[in-house]
Amino acid sequence: MPDPAVPPTPPVPLTALLAREDLGLRQLAGPPAEGVVVHWVHTSEMADPYPYLLGGELLLSAGVHIPEAAGPGTSYFDDYVSRIVAAGGAALGFGVAPVHDTVPEALVAACASHGLPLLEVPPRTTFSGVARAVWQLMARARLAELRRVTEAQQSLATAASRPDPVPSVLRQLAQRLGGWAVLYGPEGTEIAGAGREPGDEARAALTRLGEVVRPVRQTPQAGSAVSAGTAGTRSGAPGAGTRSGAPGAGVRPDHPTPPPNTASTTSPARRTDPTGTRPAEPGDALRPDHPTPPPNPASRAGSATGATRPAEPDAARAASPPGTASRASAASPPGTASRASAAGTRQAGSGAGRAGARADVAPDRPALVPPADPGRPAPSSATDSVAGLHLAAYSLGAGHGFVLGVAAPQRTAGDHTVASVAAVLLSLLTGEQQSGTGAARSSALVRMLLGVPPEEVASLLGDGPWVVVRARPDGDGAPDPVAASALGAALGSALVDPAGDVVRVLVPADRAPADPLPGWTLGISSAVEPEDWPAADTQAARALARARATRAPLLRHGARPAFADLVPPGEAAAHARALLAPVTAHPALTETLRTWLSLHGSWDRTAVALSVHRNTVRQRIARCAALLATDLDDPDVRMELWFALRHI
Repeated sequence: MPDPAVPPTPPVPLTALLAREDLGLRQLAGPPAEGVVVHWVHTSEMADPYPYLLGGELLLSAGVHIPEAAGPGTSYFDDYVSRIVAAGGAALGFGVAPVHDTVPEALVAACASHGLPLLEVPPRTTFSGVARAVWQLMARARLAELRRVTEAQQSLATAASRPDPVPSVLRQLAQRLGGWAVLYGPEGTEIAGAGREPGDEARAALTRLGEVVRPVRQTPQAGSAVSAGTAGTRSGAPGAGTRSGAPGAGVRPDHPTPPPNTASTTSPARRTDPTGTRPAEPGDALRPDHPTPPPNPASRAGSATGATRPAEPDAARAASPPGTASRASAASPPGTASRASAAGTRQAGSGAGRAGARADVAPDRPALVPPADPGRPAPSSATDSVAGLHLAAYSLGAGHGFVLGVAAPQRTAGDHTVASVAAVLLSLLTGEQQSGTGAARSSALVRMLLGVPPEEVASLLGDGPWVVVRARPDGDGAPDPVAASALGAALGSALVDPAGDVVRVLVPADRAPADPLPGWTLGISSAVEPEDWPAADTQAARALARARATRAPLLRHGARPAFADLVPPGEAAAHARALLAPVTAHPALTETLRTWLSLHGSWDRTAVALSVHRNTVRQRIARCAALLATDLDDPDVRMELWFALRHI
């Protein structure tokens, strides 16, 4: 049966039509109405309606075309129903009166034999009334779908603005789809996930499906690895039921077949041998006893017969047991070829396939497989069905390698749109910010590692002074790397360092945040030149501590002339070391004393700033007073100690 040309409107369940009391329809034959959908309505009195059907129709007829000689002993009704089924018709509605008083028994038997739902349309119901009911149900379904998609867009956008945007978006997506949502990193590892986790089989299948849409990075040696087979369009063999290859993806002179290799990876997926003699296994094209047919420029997937090229395993089918349905998403541009099958094979060192989480590749050498045709990128999305779950994978960004995976127990209208919105948001959250090119940042890092002073490489990162921003998320827990990247995106800088429970961001001074960021507490240094970056980091740390202690969302370091500037730095440092020698051997005491003095001796605010109990602060300050042999309640002593602490 050919696939119907599905219109851009939601289908109508046949059960919804049967439930309409105003229509009075009654099913007489065929499979149960559950699972049968109608895409449109068509009325025809042709004896052979095949040329006039697109597929998916509820065909309405009053039996005008039935000859008087037609009866149980003739093949008329069998031929008539078989042509409707061959055209992809969804159901047949037979109108009783004015031509026939009852539905012919031979028609009932033919529909039962061919598995076509047969509905009796009573005399009081017109065909136009049935058509109007279908359009009404479609309009309601479309409105419900648009409302659902709009609400999902709003909730996903709200989740993206939270302090933990990536986990929030994944949680909201999983809730909207009633399944599991996961973000894969460039190397295929799970970065974050939310929702009801699927079983191991579906989880592994989704991981492999992500490899189909992940952009391929080239190896340094040209031709060191080749992909085996492409996936994404339907095989031209009638009734094949699988979708593999792409137009023009057959055996071509400019894409030679890899040499024989017996180490090819296998999978549960099976293929049909072109000769039809036996089921072929994945990797047969690379086995010496199954030589590959010679190059044939005329071989093309989607040809009339589909027998001129060897069948290739579907990229998504490799992730599922035999018999499960899979397809490459139509979201790819027309003519785009999917990447190599996850169950296919390639020549890369040992020749093992890409499936199986790259078990054959050393950890420091990721599997890099060039596409079969560099001019045809990997599809932007792909779908599969495994273990009763609908799987989908979406490529994020402009080739950075992040992939969104979704596993849901059912796939309803609008799910693809909702997942696509989440994919766009995640692309923005995981995308690299171009405050400077990646090459320039890499060059600056390498030069500093090799001993070049920061001020000499700062020109590679941008012009002008800089500020250091220290940020800590509200609530408990350390920020994850993706949340830190999102913070850098909000600040307009890709120079981000997630250091424990604090994120440090190096930002050009003209981009320093003027307003607080929701979900974050910020401490900002004064604008400095590159040679003063370490001092600016200290300023930002102190500003952040004071901001957390005073519960201010943003606090800047205030730089102004002070009496301390009258003392030469060398003498001030020597005096500080001598004065604070008893406590500098204990970093915890030094930091507690510094914070306590900066907060004017407040026990509670110091405890908040240091994330310790107030009794711990009291004990540490008492210990400092004992080691320094001084009275910390004396304001002159406090002033002298504060002066000294600023110079160590």
